[in-house]
Amino acid sequence: MKKIAFLFPGQGSQAIGMGLDFYQEYSFVKELFDMAEEITRINISKLCFKGPMEDLTATVNLQPVITAVNLACLAAIQKEGIKPEISAGHSLGEYSALCASEVVSTQDIFELVLKRGELMHRESIKHKGAMHAIIGLSIDAVSELVAKVQTEGIVSVANHNAEYQIIITGSPDRIKEVSSLAATQKARVVPLRVSGAWHSELIRGAENEFKDFLKTISFSTPKHLMVHNVTADFAMNPDEIRSIMAKQLCSPVKWYDSMRKLIEERTEIFVEIGPGRALAGLLKKILPNDYPCKIYNVNNLKNLEKFLKEVA
Repeated sequence: MKKIAFLFPGQGSQAIGMGLDFYQEYSFVKELFDMAEEITRINISKLCFKGPMEDLTATVNLQPVITAVNLACLAAIQKEGIKPEISAGHSLGEYSALCASEVVSTQDIFELVLKRGELMHRESIKHKGAMHAIIGLSIDAVSELVAKVQTEGIVSVANHNAEYQIIITGSPDRIKEVSSLAATQKARVVPLRVSGAWHSELIRGAENEFKDFLKTISFSTPKHLMVHNVTADFAMNPDEIRSIMAKQLCSPVKWYDSMRKLIEERTEIFVEIGPGRALAGLLKKILPNDYPCKIYNVNNLKNLEKFLKEVA
């Protein structure tokens, strides 16, 4: 069997209608949605299949909703007996990876993402924030620009998504300053439609409360390896993983380094599990030209069938 990595998307991959064919096809997916709705008290199926988009994209709703779709797609794969050698998830998607690695139960995952969404929403109301994508500069170049502006206010790197795709986060005025400096260096700047400055000091007020909540959740030794956003490395001790997940809230997402780690491990099959194709797109930018691998998306029944036909 070739070495398989499961990759799970986070916020930003949502679309109305996501997960509908799995929901209609599999009774176990409907049961998963029912369980998630009972735990979260959110009408996840309605938001997924009918929207409206404004309600779907509200952070407090979106985190459980994206997680439900990710785990529905995962369950359809697991039904065929396919398991990953390694898992990774982008920001919110890391919680789906915890489930795939059998570190945290499905029920507890929904408890976690519900709490995470509520706390992030609360802090975003207290502290207005913004996020911009800086495309065309290296992480060192963006970090230098951030350091120039940091003395005047809160701004930092949120995500290192690809070698030349960096997301910055922080107060709107400081974000604009960094973006203006980046533009003078011929970078492309893309404002992101987000409701808060995720992975920044502006939501630090949620960290201790979330850390305490994590202590109420049972963490197990991973049955399959997992690369973490905060470290771009593996961890096997349950207490260490819990500590990493507490830090993840305000720390940068080291996605580029995480994918380089999977390449070092000679991963041969990458499967993006959940809505959209954002992670597959980033991966294609990161992979060396001569690297031998296959990339799949499993976000509908047709893609699942193709994946199973070629891999199972």
